[in-house]
Amino acid sequence: MSEADALSIAAAVRGGTLSAVEVAEATLARIAARDPALNSFTAVTEARALADARAVDVALARGDDPGPLAGAPFAVKNLFDVAGLVTIAGSKIDRERPPATADATIVRRLAAAGAVLVGALNMYEYAYGSTTENTHYGPAHNPHDPARVAGGSSGGSGAAVAGGLVPLALGSDTNGSIRVPASLCGIFGLKPTYGRLSRAGARLFAASLDHVGPLARSVGDLAATYDAMQGPDPRDPACAGREVEPVLPEIERGADGLRIAGTGRIAGITADLRDVAELAPVLTAVAALAEAPSVFTGLAHTRAHETDRLAALAKEINALGGDVTELPDGLQIRPRPLRAAEPFGTYDDHRMVMAAAVLGLAVPGLRVDGADTVAKTFPDFMDVWASMLGLEP
Repeated sequence: MSEADALSIAAAVRGGTLSAVEVAEATLARIAARDPALNSFTAVTEARALADARAVDVALARGDDPGPLAGAPFAVKNLFDVAGLVTIAGSKIDRERPPATADATIVRRLAAAGAVLVGALNMYEYAYGSTTENTHYGPAHNPHDPARVAGGSSGGSGAAVAGGLVPLALGSDTNGSIRVPASLCGIFGLKPTYGRLSRAGARLFAASLDHVGPLARSVGDLAATYDAMQGPDPRDPACAGREVEPVLPEIERGADGLRIAGTGRIAGITADLRDVAELAPVLTAVAALAEAPSVFTGLAHTRAHETDRLAALAKEINALGGDVTELPDGLQIRPRPLRAAEPFGTYDDHRMVMAAAVLGLAVPGLRVDGADTVAKTFPDFMDVWASMLGLEP
């Protein structure tokens, strides 16, 4: 059950194969056994978890619908209010504050969908860092290699999901705090469109930039969790007034009918308008190269998962004005040159060139213009990526 996703667990509970209490007990036992090595939890809500699980089982016995996530365990970054827990946000000075009297909106909505809360998770203090090396509660360790960081600031969330302690976790993202741990831990993370999920009951870092969202081991779980948390909330002024628009039914549709577009010019950067169909040959070529033997040795993720990442990098290079073209013997990457008028280039210039360099590092035989320069200029960056990909830098 440790590797089961939330939707599979919910289906088993609803179908009577498992009880929600059995799932909760197994989850709590797994946390007790494995978390000392990961340090992903700062609090375990055992009594609440068992009570909520019993409520799911009672509802099913009555013939009621406990919700689409019936019995699925989840945990939350410790900047979300959880009734009865102090919202510490990774800090020491907040430990003496009174406990929260109510759950944060999205915690309450997940519980209403039948999910079972099992605890609060480690994070970088006040979400102000990308490693979750917490001075007060200790670092969250990467399950793939405990000597390495889990990313941050939602590092406990990434470690708990990747380590098989829970199938779902909540995090927050201001400048990568969901995306970084998801990437470093080899799972999926969603930073939703600003305003689509309520932040009421979450400790904010930068209100105009803060997003909240889920981390999971499958895209289906991300979609189901996102659907359960959607909806307007007057407690968060930035929350959109749109009603729930389910995305789970859409994830099997693929790219048919979708288009990628830019608005023309943003902050001095001209964006190409590109149809998905134009990128399809490039992405297909990248996917084929990603299937080459030993490209991703040393990773605990599926090959398809890494193929998606390479495809995303190729999209990013194209979208930022670079050029990815298919050649008879592979691909040629030509990032847009850095602007002479700006010696250090813009943020997007560097993002594009680095993405191209990483793609060149990951795919043997891929020619990337400027990759040597990036490797010399940012050796630590390339060493980190080489290590993550199981390659020599």
